[in-house]
Amino acid sequence: ADELKQTWRRCNRIAGEWKARLAMIGILPTVVESDLNPANMSSMLRYFALDEQLKFQRGGKPVQVDISGRDRLCFSHTDVMLEAGTTSFQIHLKVDADRAGRFYNAAKLVSAAMVAVSANSPYLFGADLWQETRIPLFEQSVPVIGGERVKRVTLGTGYVDSIMECFLANLQNYPVLLPQQMDEPEQQLPHLRLHNGTIWRWNRPLIGFNRLRQPHIRIEHRVVPAGPTVADSVANAAFFVGLVCALANQPLAPERRLSYSHARKNFYQAARHGLEAEIHWLDGRSGKLRELIRKEMLGLAETGLDNLGIDREESRHWLGIIAERVNTGQNGAAWQRAWVQRHGADMVMLMESYLEHQESLRPVHEWTL
Repeated sequence: ADELKQTWRRCNRIAGEWKARLAMIGILPTVVESDLNPANMSSMLRYFALDEQLKFQRGGKPVQVDISGRDRLCFSHTDVMLEAGTTSFQIHLKVDADRAGRFYNAAKLVSAAMVAVSANSPYLFGADLWQETRIPLFEQSVPVIGGERVKRVTLGTGYVDSIMECFLANLQNYPVLLPQQMDEPEQQLPHLRLHNGTIWRWNRPLIGFNRLRQPHIRIEHRVVPAGPTVADSVANAAFFVGLVCALANQPLAPERRLSYSHARKNFYQAARHGLEAEIHWLDGRSGKLRELIRKEMLGLAETGLDNLGIDREESRHWLGIIAERVNTGQNGAAWQRAWVQRHGADMVMLMESYLEHQESLRPVHEWTL
């Protein structure tokens, strides 16, 4: 956490030299559609090629976005840059290859809780939509023909027995978007890794290599939005790692105790309604997600961190931030909505207040209006 704070301060200092400020947030409330155009795209050729190939995949037609929340927002867009409107805090968890499937399934199970506690993206183009509008925006920004099984932004279609099922699905279901000659040795699987990088599962298995070229498998959890602060981000990571490790190591696999259809429904309910979502849970139980986190999941997360050998005082500190966020009901999305209710829908002033609180480094549950 101290290293992240130092990096954040250094980046802000450099941004200040350019008369700019940095924001950790899922979707900028001030963003307008004209900001999201190819003139603002990175100069890397990969992104231009990706834009071209995605246009080809949808037959040259524009992207159609239709998100219904508190408001409804419908519009069309012609390029890949809608993805640039969404910013995540991606958590990577290295796992044993022979047990990677259990961890992957556990990550799917906890995705509802993670999106609920961390939601920070209620507004897009002035419309009040989902607590975590990043989810439908990113999914709809990369449309394909062929249904849920071939969606390139997806929670997936089920649990797995082996993590290799994901890579087999990559080969069988997804056209290659970036055919490219690679200089890396074949043993480091460069084409497999590149292709996997163009399929944006909310929980994505990754194959990586260390400096000694030894392989490993990581689960990349892409559900959590950026921000609001470094402390909130570290707390989110601690909650995710502890909860996933606790569930993945239970003698009876929890994915046998909750149907995938319920896990999937939980995720979208939580993205839409946040901590107030009603979800299904293990062994036929159901209830408000906020209560399940408070009464059960925080304890599981603490157990998971204990079993990893994390200092108990430190783990309780970070999980305490999650507990206070749950107790107050104030994640980033709830604070933004409360600010607008108090002061009106002035997105520039909302962003100014957000940045002032962010720069204080206090976690979001302590923010005032």
